[in-house]
Order: sequence, then structure tokens, then C-alpha cells
Amino acid sequence: MTEWKARRFWKASGVRPSSDGFEVLLDDRPLRTPGKLPLLLPTQALADAVAGEWDSQADVIEPHTMPLTRAANSAVEKVAPQFAAVTAMLAEYGGTDLLSYRADQPAELARRQAESWDPLIDWAATDLRAPLRITHGVIPVEQDALSLSRLHRHLAALDVFGVTALHDLVTLPGSLILGLAVIRGRIDAETAFRLSRIDEDFQAERWGQDDEAQGAAESRRQAMLVAERLWHLSRQD
Repeated sequence: MTEWKARRFWKASGVRPSSDGFEVLLDDRPLRTPGKLPLLLPTQALADAVAGEWDSQADVIEPHTMPLTRAANSAVEKVAPQFAAVTAMLAEYGGTDLLSYRADQPAELARRQAESWDPLIDWAATDLRAPLRITHGVIPVEQDALSLSRLHRHLAALDVFGVTALHDLVTLPGSLILGLAVIRGRIDAETAFRLSRIDEDFQAERWGQDDEAQGAAESRRQAMLVAERLWHLSRQD
């Protein structure tokens, strides 16, 4: 049986302002989420980008080529209704942040982690006022409750689209500090991805690359780049 695929039914996409943001139009019909909710976007820049994804579709709609549309749908249908729960979940990454957990051996790996991660740990302590403790090996470390509370407040101060963008920037590398560093302009998503893979890259240097693992890593990298783009587009006036 041939798999059914949605086909293009509109001639052109457009954008128009509304009282609550910006709508994307397919011909004269406002775009809605898969759950039939109005898809209202916070900036014209993001609405233009989403409209561009729809305009780029050929005869058959290919959802995997529309990452900003998927992210916007998630913001409206998933993040907005459970905003407090999502921010609390992301805040939990501060308690087990990748940057706090270091190798005790080999010495070269430990050195690379310290050189790459210590500046961001220092940045979190000064700019975010959230110092985190570091541990080596497999011994867990309990983080200061005040630091975790302050990290949570940084998340709760964001809007729905900001939290949606931050989600992949935190969960994919396993680091709240890396995600916050990206949205605050300390580093970019490409750098955050690279910093999150110090251990994997070190092992690949010693034992060789695994094609399947490399493919999965590239998918995570692309998702982080999309999340960074969503963040910037949702900030632009």
C-alpha cells in the first residue's frame, strides 16, 4: 500500500499582523497547529521564516524540511499549556550539568574538559550568580540550592518561544549552562555542540569514528542550530 502524504494545496504563503502577534497565511487562510490552535508568532521575522518554509514546499509536503514550523507548533501546543513544568524540567539539568562532571583520567581528557568548561563555569558563577560544584569520576555532586533556584528564575523569566528554543539547547548537550550561554550570546550553538562532545571526540581520536554515532551527533547539531535560529528570530522586532 502506498503511504499517503499531504500535498500542497495553496499557491502562496504570506504574513499579516494580528492583535496578539503575527499570522502565517496560506493564500488567505491562517495557519493552525496540528491540534487546530491558532499559530500566532511573536515577531514578523519568525513569521516570515515559517512562511518561507511553507513556500519552499513542492507538490508533496515534507515536514522534516520545516523545523521552525515544528518548533512553533510545539511552543503553542506543548510548552505554553505546561510552561511551569517545562521550565522546572530544564532547571533540573543544572543539578546534573555536563560541565560539572569531569573525567579523572586520562589526564589529557581531563585537561581538555577543564580548559573548555572552566570558563563557562566561571561565567555562570559571575553573570548568572549560580556557582556550580565540580566533581571527577562517577561520584555525584550536590549543587547549592540557591544556585539552582537562581538558574530556575532565569528560565521562568523567559517567554514561551524562548523556552521552546532553549529546550533543545539544554537537553541535547545535557547542560543548562551551555544552553543559557547560547541564548545570552556568550557562545553560539556550534560551539555549544562542540563543547558537549569533548569526551566523544576524544574517544573517537583513540578508537576511530562510528558512522551511526556520527549520524546521530549530526542530527543533534542541526537541531541545536535550529533552536538557536528560533531564539534569534523570536527576539527580532
